[in-house]
Order: sequence, then C-alpha cells, then structure tokens
Amino acid sequence: MINLMKKCQFIISDSGGIQEEATAPSIRKKVIVIRNTTDRPEAVKLGFSELVGTNSKEIINAINRNLINSKIKSKKSPYGKGDASKKIANILKKQF
Repeated sequence: MINLMKKCQFIISDSGGIQEEATAPSIRKKVIVIRNTTDRPEAVKLGFSELVGTNSKEIINAINRNLINSKIKSKKSPYGKGDASKKIANILKKQF
C-alpha cells in the first residue's frame, strides 16, 4: 500500500488513517476524501486533503481538478515530521 501511495499522483479514500499517512514526507500526496465530514480538518485546512462528499459529480470534478494540479502548497504536515519511530526508539533505549 505504501508503495502505491508513493507512486500515485493523488489518493481517493474515505479513510482517516490514509489522510494522515499521505502527509508523511516520504509520501506527501493529496487525498480526495469521499465523505461528507472528516475527523482530519487540519489536513483539509493545509491542503493535504480535499473533502468532496459522496456525490459522484463532485467526486469526478475533484478527480479532474487534481489530474491537472494535485500540488500541496503547505510545507508542513499537520501530523509531524515522520520521525516518531526514531523518537520512540531513543526513549526505549534510554529506559532499557
């Protein structure tokens, strides 16, 4: 899945987890969110996700827009730098 996310132009999903994963520095892809609401509004606000709802015409319009330009303008992910595993490993090394 990670390999597919890295190689695609953008992602279409109804998954909140995918919205977060797509912001990782190694992936950094726009997500077209096919839901009426999202529990990741910070991703929408920074342009990592686009909330389009479930209407098929709106989904098609979003796909067409992103085929032309799916660039993410924000430099900073709302979910960190992608270095959580290194931080956790360092804490565990210090504790044990």
